Amino acid sequence: MTTTHEVTNQVPPLADADYAAYPPLLEGLAREGAGWAEDDLHALGRRAGSEEIQDWSRLVEKYPPTLRTHDRYGHRIDEVEFVPQWHQLMTEAVANGLHAAPWADDRVGAHVARSAKTFVWGGTDPGHLCPISMTYAAVPALRANPTLSALYEPLLTSTTYDFGLREPSTKRGLIAGMSMTEKQGGSDVRANTTSATPLGSTQSDGAYELVGHKWFTSAPMSDFFLTLAQAPGGLSCFFVPRVLPDGTRNPIRLQRLKDKLGNRSNASSEIEYDRARGWLVGEEGRGVPTIIEMVNMTRLDCAVGSAAGMRFGLMQAIHHARHREAFGKRLVDQPLMANVLADLALEAEAATTVGMRLAGATDRAVRGDEQEALFKRVGLAVSKYWICKRAPVHAAEALECLGGNGYVEESGMPRLYREAPLPSIWEGSGNVAALDTLRAMARQPESLDAFFDEVALATGADSRLDDAVARIRKEFSDFDDIEFRARRIVEQLALILQGSLLVRHAPHEVADAFCASRFGGDWGIAFGTLPVGTNATAIIERAGA
Repeated sequence: MTTTHEVTNQVPPLADADYAAYPPLLEGLAREGAGWAEDDLHALGRRAGSEEIQDWSRLVEKYPPTLRTHDRYGHRIDEVEFVPQWHQLMTEAVANGLHAAPWADDRVGAHVARSAKTFVWGGTDPGHLCPISMTYAAVPALRANPTLSALYEPLLTSTTYDFGLREPSTKRGLIAGMSMTEKQGGSDVRANTTSATPLGSTQSDGAYELVGHKWFTSAPMSDFFLTLAQAPGGLSCFFVPRVLPDGTRNPIRLQRLKDKLGNRSNASSEIEYDRARGWLVGEEGRGVPTIIEMVNMTRLDCAVGSAAGMRFGLMQAIHHARHREAFGKRLVDQPLMANVLADLALEAEAATTVGMRLAGATDRAVRGDEQEALFKRVGLAVSKYWICKRAPVHAAEALECLGGNGYVEESGMPRLYREAPLPSIWEGSGNVAALDTLRAMARQPESLDAFFDEVALATGADSRLDDAVARIRKEFSDFDDIEFRARRIVEQLALILQGSLLVRHAPHEVADAFCASRFGGDWGIAFGTLPVGTNATAIIERAGA
């Protein structure tokens, strides 16, 4: 037989890479006060890039969780089964403090270190990071009930992953979920119809009875949920455990698991509260302000996670281009491919830099810095909108850099592409994020001032950026039709924040190319349309470290 199967010009696997070896991330880590975590970050980065972890990530996506509503005898059990690799990934994430550990860490920069670790670990399976993120976000919301917080916060911040349905206080560590949306409301949570009826302190220690249907509850095997329901005093937030203090199952019925586009490794479900018991967190009628603490923390993770996806796609694209040849030379040496890669690198660096800046603002706000809290209010809303919007098109272009090889599942790029739209939907779609920005400006005008104070730190460094800042300021001189213009306003706010940070902190070739393309008008619609004169080689070398 004639031998025809000789493999040539194929790219070697990107094996045993250090996912933390990314200058924009490491520079941001140090700049935002968490340089002390760099050694741990590199250790986690090498673990994330290892063949073992990457194989676990492949398997949890290939074999998604399954719902078992009843046992073989017909008893209702409402359990979700996962492959072992899911629990192994969760164990590693919790052990490395990606969940709520920063709330028990007094070191300056603890939340920055956690965001950087989340970024690095985002190159594994993103699905399991959903319950990790919700656990992180649950702590400040739960503090609205000091009794519950005192009992459960030490278990939420524990670095032990202890899976299984048992009474929460008897476990070595807890995972938290959030249950807000309903089929008739979605983002309009005030339209919720789930009811919460007080049972009376004599028989239930202040418990309420919840009845209703929740449309999209992720991680239904969490130990408890923070849930919105209509109490006599209005929409309120409740602590609803899977197992009650007496050891019996709380009647939380898992109706079905969602068949999702991406994030398939993570179970998302419709649930029914069939006279389930819950305990009030915060005041009656203050459910949205209470749970918004949780929402804002998960929005930070949405932005950081999207930036991580950009970095992962960029890594794959540059690695492929450095090893693949076409028309007599490596792809990376082809001018047009270099333009594409450099443009992707600019987008990823801008997203990473602003993500770390917001992590720093979060860390300082937690410690009582009011100015940083005000900046974060607008900065996070606009960045969550824009970074999450850019992630899907970035993933598509990175996939295309691999050509047909990127379109097959073995490359990992389809998984990245399917995941990319999720953060833009999670915790408020694009319209919700844009309108939330306007709401913040109206309720706290000083938050917009704090935002522009941050941007002003780059004044005079680049005339194109200065002109863009002046243009967006004019948008606030006329409030007619401002909701119709909201996306355009928020997009420009996000871009000037990114540009100001890059001008201040990034190498000149990065900042110059960003300002020329994003503000100078010398840019097309698709990636790969940077202007002539861009130092693409330097930008790619920095991104591919």
